[in-house]
Amino acid sequence: MNQYAPPISDLQFVLHDVLKLSESGLPGHDELDRDFTAAILDAAGKLASDVLAPLNATGDRQGCRLENGIVRTPDGFKEAFGLIREGGWPALDCDPEYGGQGMPYVVSLAAGEMFVAANMAFNMYQGLTHGAYSAIHSHGTQAQKEMYLPRLASCEWTGTMNLTEPHAGTDLGLLRTKAEPQEDGSYLITGQKIFISAGDHDMAENVIHLVLAKAPGGGEGTKGISLFIVPKFLVGEDGRIGEHNAVSVGALEEKMGIHGNATCVMNYDGAKGWLLGELHKGMRAMFTMMNEARVGVGLQGYAIASGAYQNAVGYARERLQGRAPTGAQNQAGPADPLIVHPDIRRSLMEQKSFVEGARALVMWAGHLIDRHTRTGDADADGLVSLMTPIIKGFLTDKGFDATVLAQQVYGGHGYIEEQGMSQFVRDARITSIYEGANGVQALDLVGRKLAADGGKHVMAFFRDLISFIKEHEGNAALKADFLDPLKAASKDMQAAATFFMEKGLKNPDEALSGSYDFMHLSGHVVLGLMWARMAVAAQAALDAGEGDRAFLETKLHTGRYYMARQLPATAVHLARIRSGAAPVMALPPERF
Repeated sequence: MNQYAPPISDLQFVLHDVLKLSESGLPGHDELDRDFTAAILDAAGKLASDVLAPLNATGDRQGCRLENGIVRTPDGFKEAFGLIREGGWPALDCDPEYGGQGMPYVVSLAAGEMFVAANMAFNMYQGLTHGAYSAIHSHGTQAQKEMYLPRLASCEWTGTMNLTEPHAGTDLGLLRTKAEPQEDGSYLITGQKIFISAGDHDMAENVIHLVLAKAPGGGEGTKGISLFIVPKFLVGEDGRIGEHNAVSVGALEEKMGIHGNATCVMNYDGAKGWLLGELHKGMRAMFTMMNEARVGVGLQGYAIASGAYQNAVGYARERLQGRAPTGAQNQAGPADPLIVHPDIRRSLMEQKSFVEGARALVMWAGHLIDRHTRTGDADADGLVSLMTPIIKGFLTDKGFDATVLAQQVYGGHGYIEEQGMSQFVRDARITSIYEGANGVQALDLVGRKLAADGGKHVMAFFRDLISFIKEHEGNAALKADFLDPLKAASKDMQAAATFFMEKGLKNPDEALSGSYDFMHLSGHVVLGLMWARMAVAAQAALDAGEGDRAFLETKLHTGRYYMARQLPATAVHLARIRSGAAPVMALPPERF
């Protein structure tokens, strides 16, 4: 069975040495000293390693079952969900007015990483509930907030998001689900939704579906879409559960991975629902949930890779295979462990440098979200908006690659289900697909986010990056290994953005043909910045004689690997972007 060791030291390093949470000046952050966050992370880590990780293979093997209209979760899931609920983990960053603990979002992300790494399919039940909570908190009426938020925050009830239909995936303007207004102010929802994660289960009293549908008078396309709250069981004014609503599970999807999560076909047959937000402006409310989900999926990308990497390291240390090219290292044994071989080291360094850089990126994004929500900082919100498609797209692509590398360390044993590495690969694969396939994320980045507010946010990012380099370029210990490579990569990113501005306005294909490469180019630059920031923090601690010297030196060695071996990929992506649309669009459709 695979093991999971919570990366508490690394999370603490990012939260305190890099982000300096307690010194940030944000409301509610002054109390976040190392001891305080250590207590939270230690408790979350213990739950992840002792309870959730042992259920990961169980969930994969058993999957969910649809029995007489009720979805049954795998053995142990219900009991584990009870522990999650009792510990108050779903409410960690929720509003105290509705039963939450009021912690910063970044702390919730740190705990969430460990839950995901230990058991991604299980964590999706509370993750989607948090998204529904956020949508209602931002767009609901006071009565809706009082009714639903305390119960969603506690996971007494859970939540879902219902967008996709059999004929309409990314293009939501094609959806057919209808909402018919009733005299009492409610709507009757009729239609079918597919791919609904956590659509039904036996772990909560009620499931609150947020459903996109078209009400009369909305017109065509996405402008006519509204968002509705549709509970599985109708609820009285006193909050008591009543009769079953006209919503049912048509089937469970048979999937490549995340078997422990119930991915449902949901049928709405005149189900009673209530408008959330403004009529015909449902996309605005749903995007509150979707944007949070996209950051969460980016977290999933590197968290699964983290779990796979840990097991690959353990296997590489123990598995004896061949002799080191420079001479036997394990003199008493018949062979040396895999980890002595340079190509195994390369593979593990690829994984380690990605995971740690991605962790810093997601925690930084969470800190920016806290800055916006707690101070109203519009610039922080704009920067997160720019980063969201990069976080979702780049981290899930590279996270999947990392899980494949981890599986490869095992050789043939990695292909055998007994070792559990295939589950990491299968589970990771969905992250590049759901919450907006990564090609869509790339189009969003180049087609919308670069030009948002007149390019204000990308230019602010470039200014901050250049300012960071100038601030630290006098640090001789870091200049050649960190700052110079970052400067070169940032120039590649700026050159690509300039190419889009010069060519894309005349012919959109010129820009969009390079959008995927730009997403990856940007991802490397942002992770390069994260590594440079971590290097500054690690070197400062070493110079001051503080902290764990071995940990800090390891951090610097890992960062040097990323800057030397992964960051140069920006030049390749730039060359592809500059090739323009011709190589991509030359063939007519019939010649494929």
